[in-house]
Amino acid sequence: MKSINVLLVIVLLSVSVSLSAREITVDLSGKGDFTSLQEAINSVRAFDPAGWVTIHVKKGVYKEKVIIPTHTTRVRIVGEDKHETILVWYDHANINKMGTFKTYTLKIGGSEIILENITIENAAEQLGQAVAVHVEGDKIIFANCRLLGNQDTYYGGRADCRQYFYRCYIEGTTDYIFGPSTAWFEQCQIHSKRNSYITAASTPENQPYGFIFNKCTLTLADGVDKMYLGRPWRAYAMTVFRNSELPEGIHPQGWENWRNPDNEKTARYAEYKNTGKGADLSARASWSRSLSSREARKLTVDRVLKGHDGWSGWKEFRD
Repeated sequence: MKSINVLLVIVLLSVSVSLSAREITVDLSGKGDFTSLQEAINSVRAFDPAGWVTIHVKKGVYKEKVIIPTHTTRVRIVGEDKHETILVWYDHANINKMGTFKTYTLKIGGSEIILENITIENAAEQLGQAVAVHVEGDKIIFANCRLLGNQDTYYGGRADCRQYFYRCYIEGTTDYIFGPSTAWFEQCQIHSKRNSYITAASTPENQPYGFIFNKCTLTLADGVDKMYLGRPWRAYAMTVFRNSELPEGIHPQGWENWRNPDNEKTARYAEYKNTGKGADLSARASWSRSLSSREARKLTVDRVLKGHDGWSGWKEFRD
């Protein structure tokens, strides 16, 4: 009997170890487990039964084009300092005719991925679309990150996938937040570097939510004085700015129809209780709207992101 009990304890301990999270360190100096982020990601088992894997990334400029494949899930990438832990690459759409969707610095295919305290940058010359972050996974969180680029900085690249941005900085020039995904931006700084369009949602008709900005601060570079909140990349684009600060320099119309009046019949553009000189609704495009208090109460982060599985992982990052 004693030997059976000892065997049981050994089995239980082995199960406990197998389910525990693993930690990896990436350090350019060679003092960690790997010197590149891609190597660290490649070391994670497919759908790892050990649970969450945390990749700590030390300060440094990591010049890599990184892919998190679809079979890599439950990974947390934590930078040492968001200003000094930088992932950067340099592709743009007109290099060898690669097109927009191969230009990413970071592509996330796997689900349940968290990124914290890190900068992801596409530092290509302004010669075409240049994506910094391309997301096709579901249940993705960016917390205290910086997304740097020009045209097409962030691409929420798959419908019915959810992303949550918490206290992030995102900059760009044209359509720099775009795609069909559902994404909630909470207390983020959205910085426009040139007169153009912030968002270009392509929300599918049967998808209730697209891009929602709550308690965000919009800022403009010097000389930017006619910045649109968005234009519909596809007909049923859904974008809402609520409880956010909109500066002088936001175009009085707010929204543009992408030179297609038919988009005005279907695009879902709305605002609610924004502040600042750019929040004046008196000259807004007639086909956009203001949410009622009742509609705004129903438009909660929990409702937007819960989906069919009741996802609540984003709750770790909230006030």
